[in-house]
Amino acid sequence: MKILFIIDKLELKYFEFNKLVTNFWLIKGFLDRNNEVYITTIPNLSLMGDIAYTHCFETFEADENIFYKNTQIIREIDDFDLVMFRPDPPVDIDYINATYIFDFVKNAKVINSPAAIRDFNEKLHSVYFKNLMSENIVTASLKDIEGFLAQHKEIVLKPLNRCFGSGVMYLYEGDPNTRTIINTLTNNETTLVMVQKFIKGVKYGDKRVLTLGKSILPYSVKKLPSDDDFKFNTHNDSFIVKAELTEKEKNDFSYVAQRLCGMGIYMAGLDVIDGKIIEVNVTSPCYFIKEINSLFGIKLEDEICEYLLTGNLLSLRI
Repeated sequence: MKILFIIDKLELKYFEFNKLVTNFWLIKGFLDRNNEVYITTIPNLSLMGDIAYTHCFETFEADENIFYKNTQIIREIDDFDLVMFRPDPPVDIDYINATYIFDFVKNAKVINSPAAIRDFNEKLHSVYFKNLMSENIVTASLKDIEGFLAQHKEIVLKPLNRCFGSGVMYLYEGDPNTRTIINTLTNNETTLVMVQKFIKGVKYGDKRVLTLGKSILPYSVKKLPSDDDFKFNTHNDSFIVKAELTEKEKNDFSYVAQRLCGMGIYMAGLDVIDGKIIEVNVTSPCYFIKEINSLFGIKLEDEICEYLLTGNLLSLRI
């Protein structure tokens, strides 16, 4: 098969040896199965008439690492059997425009569906699963946020279009910086933010629950906060530990996987604290493959690649 990965510009810059990145393992898994794998970035997408193209690079494996040939080639996106659409947020106008290019892709199977990602905000649309979330509001109103803080005493504010915890702030009732923080994040009541009731269990970390198609994977990690932050912010082995899913979590989140799959979102990462979803990652969800392989003694990339190559997914029009 011919497979194309849309990756982040920073990831392209540090492409070789980046074993912390989910794409590394998926690309390696596909190469191990004798597939042709190419990589590109958002600025290298184009539309000529109504035909979607990309300037891309061919990848190859050597000495258990992956590399790419330094010769850029141009190909129709529909020449590929499978496209992995995985650029990182922010979901800005350049990101949105990239999803429009894929409105003209007719035959290639694209995961996750760019149209579905365009229509699904990782913070805001988590409210589809409000019964599995802590209490929350989405607003730009200083009065609304102050009222929510007075009700719950401790809250978390999140920008809607960032990733990796960027801009996420904790507030407690009586914090002298309350109005400064609210006005900063809302750009003086002009920008919507997600506001959630603070979950005290965050000090023990949050689980990353992984969906694949309509199923929840049985492997999970817990991401621990660092000493200088209330949330996970450092991707290294010291802050990632093995986690087990409870039967309730498996049942609850299977419904989430099925609904996401029906939207065209086949791969997602749920961030969960005390059984409550705090975010649904759909753009370029990290599967923590390096860590899960080490903690569970498996090769998770094999399971994912086999599903993507041979599962029912490829018989569907996405």
